[in-house]
Formats: sequence, structure tokens, C-alpha cells
Amino acid sequence: MTEAGVTEFSHVTPADTDYEDGGLRGFFQYRDLGVAEATHGKVVAHLVKAKLPPTDGTGWHKHIADFQIVIMMKGWAKFMYEDKVTLVEVGDCVHQRPGITHYLFDYSPDMEYLEIVSPADFKTVEAVGPCDVPGVTPWT
Repeated sequence: MTEAGVTEFSHVTPADTDYEDGGLRGFFQYRDLGVAEATHGKVVAHLVKAKLPPTDGTGWHKHIADFQIVIMMKGWAKFMYEDKVTLVEVGDCVHQRPGITHYLFDYSPDMEYLEIVSPADFKTVEAVGPCDVPGVTPWT
């Protein structure tokens, strides 16, 4: 039995986990990095990549979480954070403060980002957006 607050060592290689469907968004695929299990649900870390071209995006929503960051590993994505368009490119890190209303509306075919959220079982709820969202860039 593990003591409360103690986390486990974890080392996950690309050969250990595959990208899978079934995550929060059907147009993305997710690769589990073993952090939720190692931290006993305190934190989740996964890679997220584009599977299908953008159409309607994520819709306005917010996460019920204590902490969330997105680090763009490949490509780019465009988000609305409240009423501001934010282009997130390779190497960028975004800290999404708890409860911020946002909308991922466009992304490149090679988009891939690392997402780290606490707790691991965070909730996503629909939200009313403060403004209209720009259109998407068609994949060619």
C-alpha cells in the first residue's frame, strides 16, 4: 500500500503506449504518458495530436482543474482565450488558469502538444463564449 502523497517512478517510452482514440475530442488522438498512474490521479500528462481536419473546433468550454499547461511540440493551434485569439506554435507554453473560458478552433495537420493537468480526472464543461470565433484554415 502506498502512503498518501507518495508518487511512483515512471518511465514511458514511445514503444510503451500508442496514440489512441477515445479521449476528450474525437478529432484528436491521445498518448498516455503514465503520469496519472504514477501520481495516483494527482496529475495527468498526455500527448495530443491532430487526427482529422478542424471543422467546428472544441466549442467554448472550461476545465474544472487546479492546474493546466499546454506545450506545443509540433505544428500550431489557434485558441480563443476569452476574447483574444492566441496562436500557439512549436515551443510555446500556455498556462490555462483554472476556469478560463476557451475554444481551440484551428490547427495544423501535424499539430501535437503535451498537456499536463491536475487533477488527472479533471472535468470539462461547456461555457458561453464572449465573442464569435474566426474560421479555420483548410488542410490542403
